[in-house]
Amino acid sequence: MKAYERFLNYVTVHTSSNSQSETVPTSRIQFDLANVLVDELKSLGVKDARVDDKCYVYASIEATPGYEDKPAIGFIAHIDTTPDFCGENVNPVIIDNYSGEDIVLGESSRVLSPDEFPHLPALRGRTLIVTDGSTLLGADNKAGIAEIMTLAENLIQN
Repeated sequence: MKAYERFLNYVTVHTSSNSQSETVPTSRIQFDLANVLVDELKSLGVKDARVDDKCYVYASIEATPGYEDKPAIGFIAHIDTTPDFCGENVNPVIIDNYSGEDIVLGESSRVLSPDEFPHLPALRGRTLIVTDGSTLLGADNKAGIAEIMTLAENLIQN
């Protein structure tokens, strides 16, 4: 699976944190994505994939034969999304061959303008994934999770 495909799956899982909570995780719904990740890792052949009571996902990939004595590396990303904007019922929108112009976010009055985001014209011709404007997208940090999971798959398969 490609990273963007994983990302599109992950952003639809509601993981808003609760700024009033004193627990870890700050909301129980974060376990929903954690369990998706564990199941996905297990389907890739990771035997020790697990989620703990604090909603931390752990998994290890065995070293390539002959490299067992080399240093290990770890990757970390957070599952929660901000509670400052709606994170439920996320509808990602794919923009193929972006024109470099304003991006109107769905039926909302929200617009991503190159005037406010001067890096946008540099993305002309690229594929973008944005929100429909009714929710946040959750790219922070579900994009990072998608990259880590895609790397894990690549390491396992190659």
